[in-house]
Amino acid sequence: MQPGSSAPAVSWRTPAIIVICGCLIATLSYGPRSSFGFFMAPMTADQGWGRDVFALSVAMQTLIYGMVQPFSGAIADKFGTIRVVITGAILYAAGVYMMAHATTPGQLYLTSGVLIGFGLTGCSFNLIISSFGKLLPESWRSISYGAGTAAGSFGQFLFSPLGVSLIDKFGWQATLEIFAGILLLIVPLSLAIATSGQDAPGKRGAAAANTVPGQTYRQALREAFGHRSFVLLVIGYFTCGFQLNFVTLHLPSYLVDRGLSAEVGGWTLGIIGLFNVIGALLSGYLASRMPKRYILAFIYSMRSLAVIFLITMPASPAVALIYGAVTGLLWLSSVPPTSGLVGVMFGTRWLAMLIGITFLSHQIGGSLGVYLGGVLYEATGSYNVIWWLGVAFGFASALINLPIVEKPVPRPAVA
Repeated sequence: MQPGSSAPAVSWRTPAIIVICGCLIATLSYGPRSSFGFFMAPMTADQGWGRDVFALSVAMQTLIYGMVQPFSGAIADKFGTIRVVITGAILYAAGVYMMAHATTPGQLYLTSGVLIGFGLTGCSFNLIISSFGKLLPESWRSISYGAGTAAGSFGQFLFSPLGVSLIDKFGWQATLEIFAGILLLIVPLSLAIATSGQDAPGKRGAAAANTVPGQTYRQALREAFGHRSFVLLVIGYFTCGFQLNFVTLHLPSYLVDRGLSAEVGGWTLGIIGLFNVIGALLSGYLASRMPKRYILAFIYSMRSLAVIFLITMPASPAVALIYGAVTGLLWLSSVPPTSGLVGVMFGTRWLAMLIGITFLSHQIGGSLGVYLGGVLYEATGSYNVIWWLGVAFGFASALINLPIVEKPVPRPAVA
């Protein structure tokens, strides 16, 4: 196969099959990680750790996930997706299994932090979305970005109450072992989303038309970081990670601290995942029909308003579930317009790597939110400071995204 050529046609890999299998991978990879908040209380109680110890392990995981994502994306862009996805799934499953048997903070940092962090970079929905961008015709792309994101949210909806139920019946250790086995299902599913090395399909649309033949990853990075709109997109995505990762890990404990049951926390995260199926699909649909920067500004500002509602209203199951429903509509709905903007600006050749760059900012924010949540709780006995900090970040990111220019980066030589 010549560089820049499309993947060979395979009869069974129709667009529908590619989307279905990619969505199943997104469901399986996002689900277990989104339920880790339910393991914090029983695991720290059994091991005699503070919440800051568990939070640090997840912060490490989040940061490693973000730092390595551009490299795993570049490897997938250059050599193909399947090797990266399979390696990631195996590391992820091994990390979850070994996490069940961690008895010291150091072992927790190695398993929950390092192994799972590296594993996630190989089988996250970021790579799934980049595969969709390379393998699918343009008419499928925006909705497939939304579907892949929604599938991750469905994983949260599925695994949050499932995790609570399994922990109650079998204990947190056995639940982690079960999750590790489930993650190995990603390996056979990855066959459907395999891309070839040097793949630059998508010659069927505007994004592909803006792809530079023979562009190296260094040239792509230099071009991206010299483009003001890309830099604004990256900065704004920091807030997304800060808000989402803090909520995923600490919301169940926050609700228990305010007198609600663990089941309410489980259903709240589940409702977030369920409603984000709607939000992500709607975002993917709208991203092909209206300015993506406006969608992002709306998402960030409305998340902040939802937090204000949660922390100022009296604690009750109804308030928690309403917050979950509203936040769910906005949860991962930032992914389709963000990924779509990267494709519009730079084409599909280095799409996985450049999405990985935006995701690095997301994960830096996420690790900060996760870790500060644990540290400030141990210092003050409350999550109030971190909640209000997330509110401020949300409104700031809404403003940061408004000046983004939604056009291909100028390339006179290509034109």
